[in-house]
Amino acid sequence: MDNIKEVLYKQIDLIKPEKIIFDKIKRISKEFILELDKKLKNKKINANIFIGGSIAKNTLVKKDKYDIDLFVRFDKKYDDKISDILGKNLGKHAKRIHGSRDYYQIIKDGIIIEIIPVIKIKKPDEAVNVTDLSYFHVNYVVGKINKNKKLAEEIIIAKAFCHAQDCYGAESYINGFSGYALELLICHYGSFINFIKEVVKTKDGEKIIIDDSKFYKRKEQVLVEVNEAKIQNPIILIDPTYKERNALASLSNETFHKFKKVCNEFLKNPAPDFFEKKDVLEELKQDKNLKIISIKTNKQKGDIAGTKSKKFFGFFLFNLKKEFLIKKSGFSYNDKKNIAYFYLTIDKKPDEIIKGPPITNIIGLTQFKKAHTNAFIKEDFAYAEIKHIIGFEEFFNNFLKKDKKIIKDMSITEIKLIK
Repeated sequence: MDNIKEVLYKQIDLIKPEKIIFDKIKRISKEFILELDKKLKNKKINANIFIGGSIAKNTLVKKDKYDIDLFVRFDKKYDDKISDILGKNLGKHAKRIHGSRDYYQIIKDGIIIEIIPVIKIKKPDEAVNVTDLSYFHVNYVVGKINKNKKLAEEIIIAKAFCHAQDCYGAESYINGFSGYALELLICHYGSFINFIKEVVKTKDGEKIIIDDSKFYKRKEQVLVEVNEAKIQNPIILIDPTYKERNALASLSNETFHKFKKVCNEFLKNPAPDFFEKKDVLEELKQDKNLKIISIKTNKQKGDIAGTKSKKFFGFFLFNLKKEFLIKKSGFSYNDKKNIAYFYLTIDKKPDEIIKGPPITNIIGLTQFKKAHTNAFIKEDFAYAEIKHIIGFEEFFNNFLKKDKKIIKDMSITEIKLIK
């Protein structure tokens, strides 16, 4: 345990941004808010601005580029016009980002400012969009941290750990822990170590159910009353500000099992490199059978493009498995360049005999024989020998030709075999 504490203590100094960064972000935030607030008041627009995200909660993690989340709370009377109203007051340098509700990005002195329009509501159940809940989320977490200052550092550690292990982000191509979900989990367990110990203890198929606001009398009640689509994941984290919402609905079983495995490894052998993001390519490049493919999509960069790319990765693997043994596979998405990469280490697949339909299935038997000219009958079933002698480049080129229409329908505009 002492070793774990020592590793975590050292990490704090490594992953907390320097004071000069905080001061810069606060200065830019203050200047921008004053300028935007003045514009809104001059036009008599009923709206107020608040800072959200890690800046508001003092849980910022050191990274290459920093961003500031600013929320503009509009009166309900503006309804679905708030994105347009906000855009007109931000000027030509603001980049509009399309989503469930459009928001904007502006870069000031190297800092990315995201300006999100929300509706001013009195109660969470009045929310029109999930972003309308942000005001309540910030107040809840800040309130918890004010009561226990140590929580801020524990949250920073949790975020850094999850980021390094590719488990951080609610985006569909990651299916991991959102920043808010990690904040709630640390507030619940009190520390990063308590949290990961609980994860490791979880049995296969078991669900962790957390309801800190005690909206439900029993845990079983959560499974009955919450929308079934929202409770399919391994951790059900009832949003303490809104009983109808599972704050961890984004977490997939696949990501959870990956996270559980690495938590177990860390507890057994705590080391600083668990907080260092691994380069998938670096891990695989020694394999002589490494294949690298890059793809581009015509979808908006970010969650939408990343999700489309990940879905296409699954389709590509499905086809690849027919001809090759896949030893390892990796996916990464660069949202700055809007390019996804597939990393694969493969081996030749041994020849195999596949089983076809019974001889009583005349139509199926005819189709099977048509597809496999070497088909033979054994014990009233059709069989065929499949020889896997195709090379990867030949497979790749055949795939591009054969599935040309599907590739286009999946919004993929460019596919390159890099290696």
